[in-house]
Amino acid sequence: MDFSSILTNALWEFFNPITAAYALGALGLAVHFGYAGLLNFGQAGFMAVGAYGFAIAVLTFGAPLWAAFLVALVCSLALAALLGIPTLRLRADYLAIVTIAAAEIIRYVVTTNELTDVTGSANGLAAFEGGFYDLSPIPSGSYSLGFTVISSRTLWMLIVSWAVVVLCAVLIWLLMRSPWGRVLKGIREDEDAVRSLGKNVFSYKMQALMLGGVLGSLAGMIFVLNTGSVQPANFGTELTFFLWTCLLLGGMTTVLGPILGAMIFWVVLSLTQGILTGLVESGTVTFITTVQAGQLRYILVGVALMMLMIFRPQGILGNRKELVFS
Repeated sequence: MDFSSILTNALWEFFNPITAAYALGALGLAVHFGYAGLLNFGQAGFMAVGAYGFAIAVLTFGAPLWAAFLVALVCSLALAALLGIPTLRLRADYLAIVTIAAAEIIRYVVTTNELTDVTGSANGLAAFEGGFYDLSPIPSGSYSLGFTVISSRTLWMLIVSWAVVVLCAVLIWLLMRSPWGRVLKGIREDEDAVRSLGKNVFSYKMQALMLGGVLGSLAGMIFVLNTGSVQPANFGTELTFFLWTCLLLGGMTTVLGPILGAMIFWVVLSLTQGILTGLVESGTVTFITTVQAGQLRYILVGVALMMLMIFRPQGILGNRKELVFS
């Protein structure tokens, strides 16, 4: 096995723009569930709306970059309102059912043949990211990060994606320490008590749902700008549960927790993939194939998450006392 290559690939996952997209998506879930107590199982739907909103605005309507960006954000706000108005006055499990169903509905709608000219159907959309990379001030060429060499295109994507993560994390940190954030955490603990103080609980919940949805939309845009294509298969239910894994791993009631959780999630996946594949290819392990090794890594991550929930349910950075009240 080439351990050097395995470690290099794993180290790259700390900085990969895809990791940044997952961090933003998980941060949106932290706003929804960690701070507001909203059980959202459809974050993949918000990411899909952001990705398709951006790509369709560019390809179909020829919108400039800033306008496509605004279209994607407005679409995520509209989706949050559509889901929140009929459900946020009800129990948390109703929102969970509606959001997971909405995410699947969005994915199936964009794959219909009748919308092929707009959404690309099952083939998705591509060639919409040119305007974004044209903004790059970085000269073309290769750049060394010490452990790997990347192109100027990848470097630009890396800088922008993690800058967005940092800005959003700072914004959420400030919001959650403001009076608005304290009311939100009060709703998470006991919304009846907050309502008795004269606060409009429904309004606060809707604001939290929209804020987390916008973060999901940003995550979707980063995801597709990095890959250069929008594929409906990338926004399946498993994406939402991967984001939940990142959230629970890092700590649901923290700002840095989802970011750290996304990094660890992808590093562990990369390490297990590299080690298992290396063992199979070297003949050390003969009872599985390389394809099965790729599936086995998810089993190992699942077992690790189960152990974490048993021995440290608050996550790596979470506070057990705050979890007790949740």
